[in-house]
Amino acid sequence: MPRTDLTIATPDGDAPASLHTPDGDGPWPGVILYVDAGGVRRAMHDMAAHLAALGFAVLLPDVYHRHGDWAPFDMSTVFADDAERERLMGMVGSLEPRLVAVDAEAWVTALLDRPEVAGPRIGVTGYCMGGVMSLRTAGTQPERVAAAASFHAGNVATDDPASVHRLADRIRATVYVAGAENDRGFPDEQRARLEAALGDAGVEHTVEIYPAAHGFAVADTPAHDAAAEQRHWEALHRLLAAHL
Repeated sequence: MPRTDLTIATPDGDAPASLHTPDGDGPWPGVILYVDAGGVRRAMHDMAAHLAALGFAVLLPDVYHRHGDWAPFDMSTVFADDAERERLMGMVGSLEPRLVAVDAEAWVTALLDRPEVAGPRIGVTGYCMGGVMSLRTAGTQPERVAAAASFHAGNVATDDPASVHRLADRIRATVYVAGAENDRGFPDEQRARLEAALGDAGVEHTVEIYPAAHGFAVADTPAHDAAAEQRHWEALHRLLAAHL
């Protein structure tokens, strides 16, 4: 699939990104793909290309752009290496909700401004921490996001005043959430709280649990599950095709 490397202006400086598009002539519906904790790397470019092949113009932004030219992580070993785990968790922790919302506005604007993209609304999807970013984008850009998906995300409905489920009454998108089985980051009480928040807000939504481990959709993680990955692509395609 064609790929165009971009630089997107944000309030905190320029951010690298890439736009993955189908073959042929556009414009196509636009989608933002939010990475997991490992950030932009080959596996995420492959996922963006796969989604582009389904008929979408896919923006893959570097959510860690404030860290400069950071060294990629090896997802097969990062959690067994104390120094690398500490570096990764420090970068994850730097993505406070306010900064995610600031960046979301920049990503959505940049995507909708592209000639390859048919507006006026886009879709968002994300993995692990990116699943939370996807939902936060839907809540902070409600008039511009028509569909939002979240896969094996954790901490989406906590007691934190900034927990993303508290944005449910602002969401206008159709929401699809797929959690992982036995995921301590998304226990039953969080699932119930998230579903209650979305239901009370009148958000069209589906929340499911896949019989797979946290990280199931991403090919370079130890928890990758081919069957669950395929199920996720089918669910994501249905969501985006129906609402974009």
